[in-house]
Order: sequence, then structure tokens, then C-alpha cells
Amino acid sequence: MAGPLLENLRGTRTERRPVWLMRQAGRYLAEYRALRAEKGGFLELVYDSESAAEITLQPLRRFGFDGAILFSDILIVPHAMGQDLWFEAGEGPRLAPQLVDGAWQSLETARHHFEPVYETVRLTKAQLSDDVTMLGFIGSPWTIATYMIAGQGSKDHGMARALAYRDPGAFQSLVDAITEASLEYLIGQIDAGAEAVQLFDSWAGSLSPDQFERWVIAPNTRIAAAIHEARPGVPVIGFPKGAGAKLPAYARETGVDGIGIDETTDPVWIASQLPSGMPVQGNLDPMLLLAGGDALDAAARRILDAFADRPHIFNLGHGIDKETPVEHVHQLLKVVRG
Repeated sequence: MAGPLLENLRGTRTERRPVWLMRQAGRYLAEYRALRAEKGGFLELVYDSESAAEITLQPLRRFGFDGAILFSDILIVPHAMGQDLWFEAGEGPRLAPQLVDGAWQSLETARHHFEPVYETVRLTKAQLSDDVTMLGFIGSPWTIATYMIAGQGSKDHGMARALAYRDPGAFQSLVDAITEASLEYLIGQIDAGAEAVQLFDSWAGSLSPDQFERWVIAPNTRIAAAIHEARPGVPVIGFPKGAGAKLPAYARETGVDGIGIDETTDPVWIASQLPSGMPVQGNLDPMLLLAGGDALDAAARRILDAFADRPHIFNLGHGIDKETPVEHVHQLLKVVRG
């Protein structure tokens, strides 16, 4: 029996609005902080399948969400492609060597890094009820390329954007390699038990329209088509954060089954621009969830109203803030679930 989240992704609007939250498994939960203090660093948790499955399940026990999002990280793909990966306390992820010229060919493939993640999916899925959807994910090729080239996150992704203009052939080669590794990884997640997958293009908003077509729409189209061919019936959610006015083209051209929208997008406007009946996911501002109060209730109701006539999965416009009080999550769920 498919749960309401999966039903909506397949195009059937359910009476009860399904809900899950990006980064729902993580630092705002006391039980996560306790486990991390016991087990060690973030990457150690990701590759400890039993701990990662426990973290994936923690928010479901508290809130009864309709989706369980795999606890992992988008940078597992470059790690499996051969870059070193570590996390600096308070500063975020680091990758080495930097691929400033886009040359990935000298990296030594380390696909064994995928295996503990697959095991996390298996362990989690075995503990889910039938009405909760197991969600896998990847970072989309453009976003992953920005990290692989700079060796870390950046404000304007200038190194990747410059390389894409200066040497589009080299950049295309890197994007193609990321796409192939990502497809292998996604299919492995699906075979382990993921019932739907999300493509996180966290830095899609930094590109001009023609570059967006080449580095966001084109590789995500390839991924969605390959998943549909290899594993028919598994829905793909596309989430090009910051795409703005380019969202309708992404929705029409990529072939994704559902579209995730961030908090900067007007829900009424996007509802009028998307293909009729296309499932939508989003798009409460994470800062509203942090703030709580009447403003949270009003915004949640506006989103519910905007998408009342199409399949809709309630979510945030990006990840939940680590300082968010759990009481505010309960407040939100009270509105969404009536």
C-alpha cells in the first residue's frame, strides 16, 4: 500500500496533505545531538549504517512524518569518485584535490563508499510502516561540480562558473562523470528500498539562463530519464533551489515527476505556471519555522491554499535550521494536518 506522499508524487491528490521536512533528521533534535556526541563526527555517522538508520528514524518517532529522508550527505558522490572528504568543525565540508581545471580522470574511484549508505536504506526501510515513503537523494551534477572544483562551498560558485565559460569541454566531462556516478548511486539506493528520490540542485540559482539550460536542466533530464527507464514507477523530485523564473522550464523539460520549490518562490505564481496536475513540494521559509507564532500559521495556510487543486507535499523551502524549537514543528503539523 502506497502512503500519501508516494500517492501525491504519482499524481493523485490525497485528502490528507503529506509532509516531510528537508534536514528533518539532524541537529535541532536532542536525540541526534546525543548520538553524535557518542559516535563522533558527521562523516563517521554517515558511514555507520546502524547510526545513520537510527538518525533517519528519529524525526518519524517524534512527528510521524510521511517521508523518511535518508541521513547522508550530497558529497558522498565525489568521495566515491576519488576525492578526499572531511568536515571542518564550524566551517563545513572540504574536498581534495581541488579540480580547478575540471580534470577528474586522475582520481582513483572509491565506490565502496556507497555500500554503507545502501545498508542504511535497507535498515531504515525494514523499520518503516507501509504508509511512510523511503526517500533517497543525490546532489545534482552542477551543485556537486561546484564543490569538487573549489574544494568547499562558496558564495558565488565563481570557480565553477568561470571554468564552465573558459573550458566548457572540460566542465562537460566532469558533469558527465558526476552524472554517471550519481545514477549508479541512485539506482543502488532504489534497489536497497528507496521508493522515491530527490535531486538537490542547491546552487542552481547562481547560473545565467543559458548556463542553467546546459548545467542544470540537461543533466537532470538525463538522470530523470535514466531512472524512469531503469526503475519504472520510482518518482523523481527535482529541487533547483533559487531557480526562480526558470522553474517552469525546469518542470517542463527535465521530466521529473514532482517539483520542489524554495521559499523565495511565490506559491500562487508557481501554481499558475506549472503543468496542470504536476505534483509540487514546498515551500515554507525555514526562518518562519524558527520564528513560530501567528506568522507561521498564516504562511502555512497560504501554501496549503495555493496548492489545494494539485498534488502537494508540504515541506520547507530548504533545510530546517538547527536552532528550530521542536514545539514549532508540532505547531506546523497542527496546521497542515488540520
